[in-house]
Amino acid sequence: MQLLRLAWALTAAALCFLLLLLIHNKILREGQLAAGTCEIVTLDRDSSQPRRTIARQTARCACKKGQIAGTTRARPACVDVSIVSSRQWCAMSPCLDDEGCDLLVSQSGWTCTQPGGRVKTTTVRTRT
Repeated sequence: MQLLRLAWALTAAALCFLLLLLIHNKILREGQLAAGTCEIVTLDRDSSQPRRTIARQTARCACKKGQIAGTTRARPACVDVSIVSSRQWCAMSPCLDDEGCDLLVSQSGWTCTQPGGRVKTTTVRTRT
């Protein structure tokens, strides 16, 4: 009889331990990004100037080794470090599929030109 009670007590203790472990892992995962993914943290739009909208966004990325935060198809993404260090922005495919990409003369960003002629200019501000 006491052996049966001991078995039930050990089973209950093991289940409690597993439950606590699951809860602990769930708490640790919240707020963490999977490797190679990005999320937009802030997005501000300023339409105070006529025919012009200035948008600023901040992204948080969890990039793999050899990658850095960048833009692919108008979304934040992890891109190869060599693209950013060489400032060849169009190599990361920052524009949508139907848009053309052109490097700014100063290499401080790029433009995406839509088929209708609308131009979106993106400038890069790097953090040091």
